[in-house]
Amino acid sequence: MKKTAAISLLFLAASALSAQSVQAQRGRGYWHQEWAVENGDSIPLIHILPVYAFGRPVDLRRYQRLVRAVKKVYPIAQKAKAEMRNMEDELCRLSTKKAQREYVKGVEKRIKDEYTPVLKRMTRFEGKVLVKLIDRETEYTAYQIVKDFRGGFVAGFWQGIAKLFGNNLKLEYDKDGDDKMIEQIVIYLEAGWL
Repeated sequence: MKKTAAISLLFLAASALSAQSVQAQRGRGYWHQEWAVENGDSIPLIHILPVYAFGRPVDLRRYQRLVRAVKKVYPIAQKAKAEMRNMEDELCRLSTKKAQREYVKGVEKRIKDEYTPVLKRMTRFEGKVLVKLIDRETEYTAYQIVKDFRGGFVAGFWQGIAKLFGNNLKLEYDKDGDDKMIEQIVIYLEAGWL
């Protein structure tokens, strides 16, 4: 009886190890792989992503909530990046300040019409994640974007509105600090693992 239990445990362990080696060959679980050559030998350098283990169920629920929020708002942040790039190109092309102001007002109206229904259905938490992901994608805080395109007074107004609802347009994205989990979730989304 003990021999069969020990053999079955060995078999399960061996099958688990072989499944892990197959996963490692496919590239799951690591950010990227580099190769270094030392003394004529090629050595793989694999940067492994952290794997979170949650001791309490509440921590797991918080992580799952963060995953849902990132999945919902990351496409919006990517669209914001593309829209900002298009705006900068168009503003450089326009010669007069008046034409630039009219263009910015037209884009603002179009963005409000398109995204107001989406933003109204967002929670405060999803709004905070969106502000951070906009900073990640555009390399500017939401406050800086509004200030550059609409002016300091308008940016201050929207910062005050954001503060009323518990948000901050000046939040910066810190991929090595507070936002490590968001960065990992984004990497997994881009790789198609989530």
